[in-house]
Amino acid sequence: MKSQELYFMRSRFFKLKGVTAAILAFVTSVLAVTVVMPALSQQSSIPNFHLAAGTNASHIRLVSPQWLAEHLNDENLRVLDVRMNPLDYIQGHVPGAVHIADNTFRGPNGRLPIQYWNLDNLQFLFTQAGITANSDVVVYSDGNNLLGSTMVAYLLERSGHAKAAVLDGGYPGYRDAKLPLTKAFPQYEAGTFTMKDNPSVRVTLDDVRGFVQTGKVTFIDPRPAPLYAGEVDLFQRNGHIPGAKNIPWPTFTIGEDNLHKLKPLDEIQAILDRRGITRDDTIVVTCSTGREATLQYVVLKHLLNYPNVRIYEGSWTEYSSFPDLPLETGQDPDLV
Repeated sequence: MKSQELYFMRSRFFKLKGVTAAILAFVTSVLAVTVVMPALSQQSSIPNFHLAAGTNASHIRLVSPQWLAEHLNDENLRVLDVRMNPLDYIQGHVPGAVHIADNTFRGPNGRLPIQYWNLDNLQFLFTQAGITANSDVVVYSDGNNLLGSTMVAYLLERSGHAKAAVLDGGYPGYRDAKLPLTKAFPQYEAGTFTMKDNPSVRVTLDDVRGFVQTGKVTFIDPRPAPLYAGEVDLFQRNGHIPGAKNIPWPTFTIGEDNLHKLKPLDEIQAILDRRGITRDDTIVVTCSTGREATLQYVVLKHLLNYPNVRIYEGSWTEYSSFPDLPLETGQDPDLV
């Protein structure tokens, strides 16, 4: 595992020299199911976790490591450590954090693999982690696993939870700031959180069928360029949804130096501007399994305040399994 992670960190998604590097990196981070929301360039740009009166209670926030350390004793705080390897958690974690690996939230749905669990299963997982309706939930991860953190934050929003945040810089940022860590396991009671499905955050296959026909929706595909182009024989059919814009998710981060750290928001905005993506667009983010899409969803909707952003959870795993649906192949000529 360590050698795979090292290979990933040395592979640049956005400076690929060949198909092999991109796919090995992709398989390590997504399909092998081996972040947390990265930092903004200026500390002052990180919004306060607690929501002001009258604001959208479903917003996903960023919190700094210092903020988390200062609030560890808050009665309603619940910290989720979603790192894939439980031994990483056992070796050391944020005090009070509950370990629940991000791949716990997905499985087969009777036809497709690695789909988000139904409401009952998600409610069980969240409540077993001690979450209540009043919990202030902070999610963090480590390594290349930025996507797991944004995925769990997205699922909290999807389930109607009022207060979700991701830790700016993730576990590495917290650890490197010399803030308190522990090997002790927290003692807590199961939560009482009744999920309320929020369908406004996602689209279905039927929705996507209609969008493809009308051409009035902007699809963003954050996968590595070779997968988007259909150059790799991975899925039942390979390629991308017609018209989708390929913006690989690492282009929103500073890269392999710290995949937990976002580029400054004005730089991300410049990428979107160059690709002609505006706040007037109806945007659907679609990837391979619905996990990669959560990073750009969170950034566009919750940090840049794009009003019409949703996720296609089935993504290419589902879309490619229907032979009647149109697809395109080839690199995005406007790829940054």
